Amino acid sequence: MSATGLGRATRATRETVSGLPREFWWLWTSTLVNRLGAFVATFMALYLTLDRGYSASYAGLVAALHGLGGVVSSLGAGVLTDRVGRRPTMLAAQLSTAAAVAVLGFMSHPMAIAGVAFLVGMASNASRPAVQAMIADIVPAKDRVRAFSLNYWAINLGFAVSSAGAGFVAEYSYLAGFVGEAAMTLVCAIVVFLKVPESRPERPGAPTAGGVPADDGVRLSTVLRDGRFMGVVGLSFVIALIFQQGYVGLPVAMGADGLSSSDFGTAIAVNGVLIVALQIPVTRFIQSRDPRRLLLVSSMLAGYGFGLTAFAGSVGVYALTICVWTVAEIINAPVQNGLVVQLSPAHGRGRYQGMYTLSWSAAALVAPLMSGVVIDHFGAGWLWATCALLGTVAAAGYWLLMRGLPTGTGATKEPALAQESAATQIAAATGTAPAPEILGAAGTDAPQDIGVRATKAEASPS
Repeated sequence: MSATGLGRATRATRETVSGLPREFWWLWTSTLVNRLGAFVATFMALYLTLDRGYSASYAGLVAALHGLGGVVSSLGAGVLTDRVGRRPTMLAAQLSTAAAVAVLGFMSHPMAIAGVAFLVGMASNASRPAVQAMIADIVPAKDRVRAFSLNYWAINLGFAVSSAGAGFVAEYSYLAGFVGEAAMTLVCAIVVFLKVPESRPERPGAPTAGGVPADDGVRLSTVLRDGRFMGVVGLSFVIALIFQQGYVGLPVAMGADGLSSSDFGTAIAVNGVLIVALQIPVTRFIQSRDPRRLLLVSSMLAGYGFGLTAFAGSVGVYALTICVWTVAEIINAPVQNGLVVQLSPAHGRGRYQGMYTLSWSAAALVAPLMSGVVIDHFGAGWLWATCALLGTVAAAGYWLLMRGLPTGTGATKEPALAQESAATQIAAATGTAPAPEILGAAGTDAPQDIGVRATKAEASPS
């Protein structure tokens, strides 16, 4: 790359990451640390079948219980996020996850492993509504798609590094992998405890008792009656069903074509590499685009990206199809998160995010059943045709649901007072004046750049 091209890329990257509140970058750091320690979700099946000698059916049952734990905790964590607060919910979830993962590494009885895996699924999923709600609290509306995109990049960067490192750890000791994930999750909790203040906006005039609102005015029934939002949740479930096939249907199809597990590992690695390489430049491209078109295009790319898998027969062609649906994933994830925030009231973000998280947890349960039934009874080709159909349905659904929805970042349900309240609470916790970017004001570049520089300095390892 020429010096001019390198300079242009550096400026583009700086513009993409600049101007976000310091609190976001500490939250981003905690996400990266958490994903750097990922081990259980990646190597659970190999641990149970190779190290413990259990059957593939039992490994599938444990994976399903792990997913079921996430389904159970989604709504409860959303309620706690609104009622107790974002920070306490994250801390409780991370500390519980660290304890449960460590215990899981020492379990040997089949029932004990299954039960603790369920608890790990509950605990590890419980922080997601709180993290997403906190990002919405502390990042101005105009920057939220960018913030969600950067957080998603951290997830995949951490996962890519941890997957490679965990593979070497597993060759030495699976127990070391469990203990390592527990330790990294504990570090994540320490970062949140020391550096991430509470951001929950208080409802004006709401009575409190012991710092907890007596009634925040939003219940799960409120979310369920929100027709447009529940439509988004339903479409999210459809999109998640498609993306899940990359980890449940794709390896089966590649195996049927005579390809090995290492071939699948090589092909699926393209997904992580592309996300790490393209998330920042794609974020710069999409942040000012019409979210309706982005969701429609990403849905079609996801559906037909998997649909093209029907014509694959070699590792190279499979990798090309992965490239197509990975681009869809890069676009869809941050834009859809931004839409969820836009449709959520500020004081009910936890419950809304919990319901949104539920759509992905439910898809993780349904997708293996869907792929197994379709492949066994009709063949893999019908699975990929189904994915193409689902992508088309999702695109049409987004087009219908978002008609009449104002575009731009100012269409969110949150009142200006809620943003100011969140900024005031952050200022009180950190002992600083509320930053203009948190208040949504048009601050100068200087305070924003100072915040980013300080974050980078403080986030560096000691």
